[in-house]
Amino acid sequence: MSTASPRRSLFGLSGLLLIAIALAGCSSAGGGGKRQVKTGSVTVATVGLMRDHDMERSAPILMRIFKEEAVLEVWKQDRSGRYQKLRTYPICKFSGKLGPKIREGDRQAPEGFYTISPKSLNPFSRNHLAFNIGFPNAYDRSLGRTGSHLMVHGGCNSVGCYAMTHKRIEEIYGLTREAMQGGQQVILFQAFPFRMTEENMARHADNPNYAFWRDLKHGHDIFEATGEPPRVFACDGRYAFAPAGQPGDVCAMAQGAPPPLEAPLASLGGGAY
Repeated sequence: MSTASPRRSLFGLSGLLLIAIALAGCSSAGGGGKRQVKTGSVTVATVGLMRDHDMERSAPILMRIFKEEAVLEVWKQDRSGRYQKLRTYPICKFSGKLGPKIREGDRQAPEGFYTISPKSLNPFSRNHLAFNIGFPNAYDRSLGRTGSHLMVHGGCNSVGCYAMTHKRIEEIYGLTREAMQGGQQVILFQAFPFRMTEENMARHADNPNYAFWRDLKHGHDIFEATGEPPRVFACDGRYAFAPAGQPGDVCAMAQGAPPPLEAPLASLGGGAY
């Protein structure tokens, strides 16, 4: 016959429930019962901004996150083919610190270059609306990094994800869905530790992630200069980039060991992204 007290048994059950909640992380599957399909919606003010910037409402988009500044930017292609910033949304909560996600359970929000596809969207999220950012990508897998269900979602709680509040995810999700309905099958999602200025890089020069951030800055700067998303590669455990119009495989152009960080992107070696 068990001698455990009712109080102790109840405490043990509560502890198990708390562990289960923690392990669930940012998994955003909805609860039981009848599920309502949510689509998101775009405000009249944002549609007005599209007109001001000469953008088709269904034109492609791109997203950028800056952790230190706690913002998510949505960029949209204008009729000239270049991307312009459409809206900036404050991030309500992300977990962890500056730096990439390494392993399942480290409670880190990812940094890097990712893709969102139609199958990434979750209109049944318990966090109102959500989409999976695609971690781990080919680069992460090449380094043995692990994790799952890394999302941008509503609400203001996060375990390795980016929580935007219900109101903000409503429009971000709506913009995503409209771009996909317009024919965009892959939306690029770029997550940075901070605004990638030389001043900020110098401020973090002693950080162990500095070399990784310097690689991310190459991709960031190509987009800033051209207004077009760069081509992205995973080369021998590093990111490498090329402007959208540059043909060929950046990794295949290289021979031998990876060069120093200062070398041109076209000389980096390794496997395709």
